[in-house]
Amino acid sequence: MSCGYANRMTIGTPARRSSRREQILGIAVRLFAERGYHGVSMDDIGSAAGVTGPALYHHFAGKESMLVAALTPVSQRLLAGGEQRVAGSAGDSRATLESLVAFHVEFALTNPAVIALHLHELDRLPEEPRREIRRLQRQYVEVWVNVLEAVRPELSGEDARVLAHAAFGLMNSTPFIGGDGDRPRRAALLRASALAALLGARTAGGGA
Repeated sequence: MSCGYANRMTIGTPARRSSRREQILGIAVRLFAERGYHGVSMDDIGSAAGVTGPALYHHFAGKESMLVAALTPVSQRLLAGGEQRVAGSAGDSRATLESLVAFHVEFALTNPAVIALHLHELDRLPEEPRREIRRLQRQYVEVWVNVLEAVRPELSGEDARVLAHAAFGLMNSTPFIGGDGDRPRRAALLRASALAALLGARTAGGGA
């Protein structure tokens, strides 16, 4: 069943003309998210992309390589983006937290199909790329934990980790929303909800 996933795989990068390989990968991601990994064949992907079998295998060895190509770079870019926001924070932990939330919300709204793959298909990857993605995800979580501990020093590391994952659950709800709707409104709601989860009794607008 179609969930209206956009065929996009960007994370705050400038618009540019995508390569044929990227176009095929975007189509594969959309189909995997809509039908499930086992519900999609290479022929399905080739047909949707207008590519014959030999041309398709020129870009990818198979569905498994497509899944690796979709998930690993996204995890790498999320970690890099989080680290960049911390590096550019000038020591203002609250502003850094808000920047991290805005960054992740933009990613979640732009890439719902990729989030769906992470949620449902990650365990289908071979052990090595799966472990690498898990490692990148843990590092990304720790970026958030360190910032949250600076904003709320009363929290233990474990409590900060729980809150970070709770915020991810809110922000990563985009595969279940459906359609583009009023994107600015959705972004504002997701940012406010994530900040409320992270700040607890402190309001998202500031103050204790």
